[in-house]
Amino acid sequence: MANLQRQWVVYLSGEIHSDWRERIQNGAQQANLNVSFVAPVTDHAKSDDCGVTILGAEENSFWHDQKGARMNAIRTRTLIENADIVVVRFGDKYRQWNAAFDAGFAAALGKSLITLHDPEINHALKEVDGAANAVCQTPEQVVEILQYVII
Repeated sequence: MANLQRQWVVYLSGEIHSDWRERIQNGAQQANLNVSFVAPVTDHAKSDDCGVTILGAEENSFWHDQKGARMNAIRTRTLIENADIVVVRFGDKYRQWNAAFDAGFAAALGKSLITLHDPEINHALKEVDGAANAVCQTPEQVVEILQYVII
């Protein structure tokens, strides 16, 4: 039982347009779970422009995006590799290719994977959900899973 008392690291990947991260973090805090949450940079403009801000402007939008994506990958890969559990949230408004990539990367590493999305997009995510250990519809379900596996 002592092994379960360690601090767990949970990576929160996915859409940035709702309060799902805060709901999971608040729920875990209320449940007194020994969890540390990590995430990608969730400021869309900072994430998109970090490469050109640090390494210099690009005239071609492809290279503008590549610089940012490659710099963001340093953070994403490191945090996923060091996470105990990866939670990936898919919203219905935008296509989150990066979230799908994160889920696939986590699955390839053998990480415990939880997906979170509305049932309306079950079909589109059937392969991603097939690799997940759990498929949730609400952040509160994620908290309940964390409570079950951690306590």
